[in-house]
Amino acid sequence: MFKKRETDNGKRQCGSVAGHLWHLRFLVSAARFPTTRRPAFGIWQALIIILIVSGLMVVAMRYAKIGAVHTADSYTREQAELFLQSAVEIALLQIAGHKRSSECLDRVHLVSRDGKFTADIAITRYYLLAGSADLSVCGTLGYPVETEESHGMVMMEAVVQSVPGHPKVIHPVRLVRRMVQRP
Repeated sequence: MFKKRETDNGKRQCGSVAGHLWHLRFLVSAARFPTTRRPAFGIWQALIIILIVSGLMVVAMRYAKIGAVHTADSYTREQAELFLQSAVEIALLQIAGHKRSSECLDRVHLVSRDGKFTADIAITRYYLLAGSADLSVCGTLGYPVETEESHGMVMMEAVVQSVPGHPKVIHPVRLVRRMVQRP
């Protein structure tokens, strides 16, 4: 009843209803999933893994930044400590070399070579033998002592701080030390 006929372009077409049903059945069976699936990642699983990895990287970068800032601050603080020790030694040398004929040295101001820190050293008291000529020259800074071992000692307060706005200092540093030294 239905015959296959040739079209203008040379392809054969099925003119029967059964032929159409066969094509439809073939298309439906080809679209079905196979009964055994191969293990693989789906798009949602891949996105979740990417999100977890990116979240871990954000946390790692934050801790790396905190660690870097802490290292820079520790380095700056150690530099300030070393400058403080050097400033105290220089102040002691200046006190030892200062002639107390007219007045006693009461302040020493220093700036570090790289310009990061300044040191202000205030000499608050000279411990001098009672009745010595130096005691009368130093005025209110002089404090009489009875023992020869304490003669010439000084009490000083050293303040080292970072210069505000210096590009190599992230957080400001300020160190204060009080000490009794012999020049």
